This record gives sequence, C-alpha cells and structure tokens, in this order.
Amino acid sequence: ISREAQLFVEKFEGALGKGKGKKFYAYKVMMTKKWMKFQRDFENFKTACIPWEMKIKEIESHFGSSVASYFIFLRWMYGINMILFGLTFGLVMVPEALMGKPYGSLPRKTVPRAEEATAMNFATLWDFSGFAQYSVLFYGYYNNQRTIGWLKFRMPLSYFLVGVGTIGYSFMIVIRTMARNANEDGGGDDTSFNFSWKMFTSWDYLIGNPETADNKFASITTSFKEAIVEEQESRKEENIHLTRFLRVLANFLALCTLAGSGYLIFFVVRRSQKFALEGLENYGWWERNEVNMVMSLLGMFCPTLFDVISSLENYHPRIALRWQLGRIFALFLGNLYTFIIALMDEINLKASYLQWTSQEKIVKYNMTIWEASLYNGTIPENSTAPPIQVDPADVPRGPCWETMVGQEFVRLTVSDTMTTYITILIGDFLRAVFVRFFNYCWCWDLEYGFPSYSEFDISGNVLGLIFNQGMIWMGSFYAPCLPAINVFRLHTSMYLQCWAVMCCNVPQERVFKASRSNNFYMAMLLFILFLSTLPAVYTIVSIPPSFDCGPFSGKTRMFEVISETLEHDFPSWFGKVFGYASNPGLILPFILLMVLSIYYLNATSKSYKEANLELKKKLQSVRNREI
Repeated sequence: ISREAQLFVEKFEGALGKGKGKKFYAYKVMMTKKWMKFQRDFENFKTACIPWEMKIKEIESHFGSSVASYFIFLRWMYGINMILFGLTFGLVMVPEALMGKPYGSLPRKTVPRAEEATAMNFATLWDFSGFAQYSVLFYGYYNNQRTIGWLKFRMPLSYFLVGVGTIGYSFMIVIRTMARNANEDGGGDDTSFNFSWKMFTSWDYLIGNPETADNKFASITTSFKEAIVEEQESRKEENIHLTRFLRVLANFLALCTLAGSGYLIFFVVRRSQKFALEGLENYGWWERNEVNMVMSLLGMFCPTLFDVISSLENYHPRIALRWQLGRIFALFLGNLYTFIIALMDEINLKASYLQWTSQEKIVKYNMTIWEASLYNGTIPENSTAPPIQVDPADVPRGPCWETMVGQEFVRLTVSDTMTTYITILIGDFLRAVFVRFFNYCWCWDLEYGFPSYSEFDISGNVLGLIFNQGMIWMGSFYAPCLPAINVFRLHTSMYLQCWAVMCCNVPQERVFKASRSNNFYMAMLLFILFLSTLPAVYTIVSIPPSFDCGPFSGKTRMFEVISETLEHDFPSWFGKVFGYASNPGLILPFILLMVLSIYYLNATSKSYKEANLELKKKLQSVRNREI
C-alpha cells in the first residue's frame, strides 16, 4: 500500500505542490489535452482525405453495410484501375506519342485514302474507327522499332512487359486483399448480449455536428434492423418439404433462363458472323452492334428475373445474395466467353489460321505489284535510282486483327457503360419521379404497391463491375486506352450511383449485415481475372502477330521480343541462365511446390481458425457459469 501511495504522490506531485511544480503540471496537462485533440483532428483529416469516405458512410447509415460494401468495392476497383492506367499511359502511350514517329509517317499511322472522307465523322469516331483507329489508342498504331527517340526507349519490350505486368500486379493485389480480409475476420462474430451492447454503447458523445449526429442515428437504427433480421433467421421454423420443392423449382427456372440466354447469344453470334462474311457495310447500325446490344440487354433484364425467382427459395438474405451472385455470374460468364469465341472465330477468319496466311500472301503480292507499277511496270533488281516518295495513305496494307479485337472490347465497354447509365436514369430516377408526383392522383398507393420505389440491386451491380473489369484485363493488351476509359467510367459511376441511391432508392425490406461479402466479391474477381488471362496468353503464345502493324510485326510470336532483348542487350551468359530457368523441367516442379505450399498454409490456417473458435466457446461457457 505504501508503494502505491508513493507512486500516486510521484505522479501527481505537481498538482499537490505549489509554485513552479504546480504550474509545470498544469502546463503538462494542457499540452496532453492539446496533443490528444491534435491526434483526433488528424484522424478526422485522414478520414476526410479518403476518397468518397463520407458518401459511403452516409449510404451505410441509411441502407446498411451490404449496400455500402458495393461502394467500398467500387472504390477499391477505382484505385486498381488508376495503377493500370498509370502503367499503360506512362510507359506505352506517352512514349509513343512523344518519341515515336508522328501521324502520317508510316502506313500503320495513317488513315487509308479510301477512309479519309469519313474519318472525322461522329458516327465513325463513335465506332472507334477513322482517326481513332489510327492513333495511340490501339495496338496497330505502334511501330516495331527496337528503340525510339533520343532516350532509346524500347517500345516493343515496354509494350509486352506492361501487358504482362498489369496482369501480374492484378493477381498480386487481389490475393493480398483477400488474405488481409481473411485475417480481419477473426474467426466469427460474438453475438452475446448484442442488443444490450447496441442500446447502451452505440452513441458517440463526442459528436458535435448535426449532420454527423443524424447519420449516426440512422446508422444505429440500421444496425438494429440488421440484428433483428439475424435473430429472426436464427429462430425461424419452416416446412422443410415445401421449402425444398420451391428451391428445386427456382433452380430449374434459373437453369432455363441461363440456357435461353446462351442460345440467344449463340444465335446472335452466328448472325453476326454471317453479316461479317457478306460485308457489314451493307447493313445498318443494329446489325453491326447486335452482339453488344443483346449482351447488354441480357445483363440488364436477367438479374431482375433472377431476383423474382429467388423470392421462392426463402433463404437468409445473405445466402440469397450469394445465390443471386452465382446465377448472374454464370450468365455473365457465358456471355463473356461466347463473345470471346466469336472474336477467336473472327481472328481465325471463321475457320483456320491458313486463311490469315493466304490473305497475308495476297496483300504482299499486291504490294509487290503496286511497287512495280511505280516503275512503269518494271521491277528493277539492282536499281540505284532514288526512292519514289509515296503518301503512306496510298500504300496497301494487310489485316490487323489485334486492332480489331481492341475495337470490339472498347465498343462493348462503352455500350455497357451507356446501358448502365440509361438504366439508372430510367429505372431509378424516372420511376421515382413518377411514384412521387403521381401518387396523389392514382387509383392505388404507388409507394407501397406497384411500381413503388426501387431498391438498390447489389448483385447486378457487383457482377456488372466484375465482368467489366474482366473485359478491361482481356482487352487492354490490344487497346491501351481501355484502363483510361474504365477509370472515367468508375469515377462517374461513383457519383451517379451515390446520387441515385440517396435520391431514388429505398432501403431493402430486410436489411442484413454484409459479413465478409467483400471477400466473396474478391473471390469472384480472382476467378474472372484467371479466365481473362487465358485468351490473352493464348493469343500471345499461339497466334502470329499481324505482319505490318503493331510493335511485334515481323516476328513469329509476340513473346520473341524477350529473346531478342536478351540477345542484343544482355551478356551471353545471362541468356543461357534465363534459358535454363525457363526450362519446363524446372518450372513444373516449382509450380507443384507452390501448390503444395499453398495447400499446407491453407490447412494450417483452417486449423488455427477452428482452435480460435473452440477457445472462444470455452471462454463463453466459463463466463456464463460465473454469471
């Protein structure tokens, strides 16, 4: 006791004494309070610096953590795309624009003479043809020189490494985020005395802003709604036989919808191939964009149909959301890979690689005849005459399938963006205006009956965001402008959707807690990332690049730029070491070792999580016995 008294006297000696000691203690207390206030203000400043943090907090307070999880995921995707945009813009587009040969210097950088009349028309530019096609926006514009500019910038190598690096960075950041979310999970939620904790400890007495107080009040109300739903679901009793029948019926209807969607896309793709064979210039706007529009319309209406079907299953709202995400995931996956198959058919000219080769031979033969015509029909073998100056717009050129693929992905991205914005304006805004102003003069209550205010579609928006990102990953190798387009899309979507949620939507009837749904989004994003890399890797490894456009023209395969760099820019021993390291005999055992390590670490993590849950149960039982 005497030791405790001595420590108390030493701690508060300044307050108990007189003169300088008391003043010093008062000064120390004042500085401590100011430091604590500075720390609190600095934390508020850091929170204010997080993009859209206050908007997301306001949405979470009124609509629950499940809706807020979508906007958190959207903000995370925006950050990833800013990095991808910085890589492609800083290491590909800007060097080519500043140090590469200018427009009009080469045939691949010049609009053909036959297209010059319509190259600047709005319809042509909106279709990403004309001057847009022959610019840094697409693959075909880039030259195959090893070095460009006074910096000797290696453009083909940079183009290849940026394409591979964006995929590698995306894999790394997605897996890292999933691991961090799993660590933050902590092995489950403690729901003991949940309502008591919310009732007596939820309010923050440091709040001094009326708007913040209103948001906190709405947040506490929403958290009570979430807790009530969780408690109701835990005590719910249901007819198991009727529930099983309804769930089987719902899955059958969902499979029929997916099958019908797949057949419709297959039919439309076959029609588009027929139109391409007959010449798209003979058809109108709808025939040229039929595949993109049908995919966008299916993505707009099928999720609504799945939402109606899911009402039969009577799942917990969180489980119902995951079933909804899975069905829309299957729908979008079928749409995406049908689109990819159609592109592969166009790349292979509807049948085989030989037709590309024969077309290349025909173009080269025509170029030979064209060169001979410049010399009045004779082909000089050892002529010393000065070269004839020819406008690059008049030079014959071959097909550039890489630019064609990039254009298709850009068109699909733009059409999907426009469909999303139109859906928000018509499906949310005009619907809310109609309900708000016509409710007073209608035969029934429009707010509580049909059509009522719309709820925020979490599953449809999440899957739309994920598959749009998959198209960016697949198409950015052929269209370096895609990350920039996606950054603009995500930036405008954040403001437009935040406005639509707060002004046009109402909270869901059953507000539920998100509970790791962000990690579920990440798992789907990782799967889409893996599927998106397959077509790009296939084209890089298996399909020869176009012979007169792009940074890899003149090579048998695109990846040969690596061996060319090792041969010219590195010592011979480094090339040998790289060749040994890239031997399949070393790569396959290394991959097998990584798979086994991942399996071991996953099993260890599960065992630790089970041990934590068991320990938590023991602590709760001990606490209950003491009470």
